[in-house]
Amino acid sequence: QVQLVESGGGSVQSGGSLRLSCAAFGHTYSWYCMGWFRQAPGNEREGVAAIHVDGTRTYVESVKGRFTISQDNAKNTLVLQMDSLKPDDTAMYYCAASANCAYYLALQAYAYTYWGQGTQVTVSS
Repeated sequence: QVQLVESGGGSVQSGGSLRLSCAAFGHTYSWYCMGWFRQAPGNEREGVAAIHVDGTRTYVESVKGRFTISQDNAKNTLVLQMDSLKPDDTAMYYCAASANCAYYLALQAYAYTYWGQGTQVTVSS
C-alpha cells in the first residue's frame, strides 16, 4: 500500500514556473514506477511525465523541454519542475504509483494503482 500526497500547485502567469512535490508513504517507494498526470475539466486524464525504477524518464510531447520529473528515494519524494508554463497546462495534477513498470505503459493512467488527491495548477495568459 502506498499513500501519495501532492503539494506545490497554484496560480501563475504564462511563462512562469511551478514545482510540484509528491510525498510517498507506506510500502517501499523505490519499487514503484511513478508518474504525474493531469486532468482539465471535460478532458480525460493525461499522462504528463513518468520515471521508471531504472531512472528512465518519459514525457508527453507537449511538455518536453519544459517539464522535468525527478525523485529523491531517500526522502520518498517525487518532483515535477514545470517551466515556461502555458495556459494549456491548466489542470488538476495527480501523482501516481505503479507496480507495473512496462515502458509502453509509462503514461497510461490505467496502469497506475495508487493516486494522490491532486493539486490545482492554473496558468493565466
